[in-house]
Amino acid sequence: MTAAQKSLLVWTTVGDQAQATKIAKELVEAQLAACVHILGQGLSFYRWEGEVHNEAEWTLLIKTRTALYPELEKSLQTLHPYDLPEILATEVVQGEPGYLRWLEESTKEPSTHQKE
Repeated sequence: MTAAQKSLLVWTTVGDQAQATKIAKELVEAQLAACVHILGQGLSFYRWEGEVHNEAEWTLLIKTRTALYPELEKSLQTLHPYDLPEILATEVVQGEPGYLRWLEESTKEPSTHQKE
């Protein structure tokens, strides 16, 4: 498995900048993410419970190891203010080798019972 294949870009959205900042800080401090980039306020349109809604949201781009995803998802579900948080992950296909090395070095070692 290449360094890129060991990496994920995970994203989620929250309702305000304070929530985004809290989640980002906790994930990086726990070494579940090497970096969390918070994108400024955007507008989301979505269907919820049969009605169309639109809300201001902040997007978090979370850079992590593939093997840390289960723990990251569990942490996000605990930290997240939404009943049903958007938590989506995209595999990294390619990346600058030095950055991918840094990502791996900046996150904790996955539990031995998880596959990398």
